[in-house]
Amino acid sequence: MSSDKTVLMDGAGIKRALTRIAHEVLERNKGVSDIVLIGIRSGGAFLADGIAQQISVIEGGEVPVGAVDITLYRDDCSGQLPHQAVGKTEIPFSLEGKKVILVDDVLYTGRTIRAAMDALMDFGRPRCIQLAVLIDRGHRELPIRADFVGRNVPTSLKENVQVIFDETNQPLEVVLEK
Repeated sequence: MSSDKTVLMDGAGIKRALTRIAHEVLERNKGVSDIVLIGIRSGGAFLADGIAQQISVIEGGEVPVGAVDITLYRDDCSGQLPHQAVGKTEIPFSLEGKKVILVDDVLYTGRTIRAAMDALMDFGRPRCIQLAVLIDRGHRELPIRADFVGRNVPTSLKENVQVIFDETNQPLEVVLEK
């Protein structure tokens, strides 16, 4: 590995963080009643699956899991970026009156989360939306904060934080690139 990359979390550390997040979700919401997990494509969707697995182990109950693609809701696509392919949103259940746990891999400016909330509102009116992120790296541009955080990592604007997944979509590590 080159000297401009630092491993912030390995696979075991990620699993511990997801387990802690699962416990915190259950504690705050007093169990699994009316909870659904929605992961933001693509990293957040994989992490939502991991949190759902941990909740199942802890609580014994299944939690519905969906995924949302925010491509059409982004505010930075007006001619600046090359055309992005639209991914698939899969929410095979109603959001009406549900406690939605929105899951993403890295929280940065908050714009991705805003876009995801806009997308979710097209699927119904949840009772509340709570945010779970593996990494919060700061530098918010919108007044958005995570309810559940795996790890806070102060970064400079020149650095990048990336969650690396294997071919089976299991998180391998979190790296900081300078």
